[in-house]
Amino acid sequence: MGNDYRSKDKFSVIIDAALEVFGEKGYYTATISEIARKAGVSEATIYEYFGSKEDLLFAIPGEITTQAVEFLEAMSPYIKGAENKIRASAYGYFNLYKNNPDYSSLVLLDLKHNRKFMEAEGYQAVKRSAALILDAIEEGVRSGEFAEDIDPYLVRSMILGTIEHVFFRWHLKGRKEEVADFIDPMLGIILGGIKRDGQPRAYQINITLPPQP
Repeated sequence: MGNDYRSKDKFSVIIDAALEVFGEKGYYTATISEIARKAGVSEATIYEYFGSKEDLLFAIPGEITTQAVEFLEAMSPYIKGAENKIRASAYGYFNLYKNNPDYSSLVLLDLKHNRKFMEAEGYQAVKRSAALILDAIEEGVRSGEFAEDIDPYLVRSMILGTIEHVFFRWHLKGRKEEVADFIDPMLGIILGGIKRDGQPRAYQINITLPPQP
């Protein structure tokens, strides 16, 4: 892959076309010939950049997610407080998924279930985006903003899992309803539960048994 402007531009054109075709037809139904027509290039050109349709699929997150991650990484030093950094990252996910429905459909319905994607270069951008939230949680623990006995990985999973679940259902229902802004209520529940309050945090399950006959 060349480093001149034309090569970079053509790479992006192919990525955009693939995202659109995959979003319209689904990854397994879409063909390289359809992507080539959409991009205005030959099939041979696509194979010069990507070895297979799967390689092209795996490259999409690297191109799209990296842009959002670089913006958040640049802004992070200027955002004060761990909670605010978490909110910024969570809204980054929300806006990326909502404003790019073809992309969120591809990520949630195709890539998340493909084990080989974790070995692809494009997965590194996904890891970087998730690391921003983890770093903010760990910063909050160190600063005393959050309780010291929380599991940062579990908290991150709760945040990202909620976002992905909402958008997963949105896609399965055909994107027929507007996605409501659930980030603030969701973070209010999760972050409210991990904030430092000076008391040991006990986790228990209360079960009320029915009265004995």
